[in-house]
Amino acid sequence: MAISHAPATARPLWTGFFALDRRFAHILASNREPMLAQMRLAWWRETLGTPVGRWPAGEPLLAALSIWGDQAQRLSGLADGWEAMLGEAPLEPAAFAALAGARGDALAALVRAADKDTLAAEAAARGYAWALRDIAAHLSDPVEQGRASALLRTVDPLRGAAPRILRPVAIADALASGGGFTSALRIGLIGR
Repeated sequence: MAISHAPATARPLWTGFFALDRRFAHILASNREPMLAQMRLAWWRETLGTPVGRWPAGEPLLAALSIWGDQAQRLSGLADGWEAMLGEAPLEPAAFAALAGARGDALAALVRAADKDTLAAEAAARGYAWALRDIAAHLSDPVEQGRASALLRTVDPLRGAAPRILRPVAIADALASGGGFTSALRIGLIGR
């Protein structure tokens, strides 16, 4: 639903971002051995860090991300952010900040790929705030939840309606903060 509220030209960028973010989350969730997860994340980091024209063929997600052009290389930082989440519980606040920052940076690259460079700072800020709320919502350790929530309280609230290209992250943020379908729909339609 969130992607459907983005401009049609940006929907493939959003689809690629969310698919890559889910892939990295799955890598962490499905590997009980941190070293195996690190190896898989390293492959993605190295691959995304090279120009699109040199990516290996046959990986559907890479094919979907190729529309990011030069901005696709900035997605390699997302692998670093997810790698920061590897470790023994309770994780330190720096791990949550690393993933939130990487998600924010990826969204800044997304708007640049859509030729909306002037929205890069807002995209990074909205991405960071959403990421912290999303992380806190998925943590089961109360110490980690407290740390992520404390970090979230340091984030300046964003004012005003989300530009249309950023409505998917505004919707995801509302859902992560406990807003329901009606809240998400309102944000999708009017941006707040």
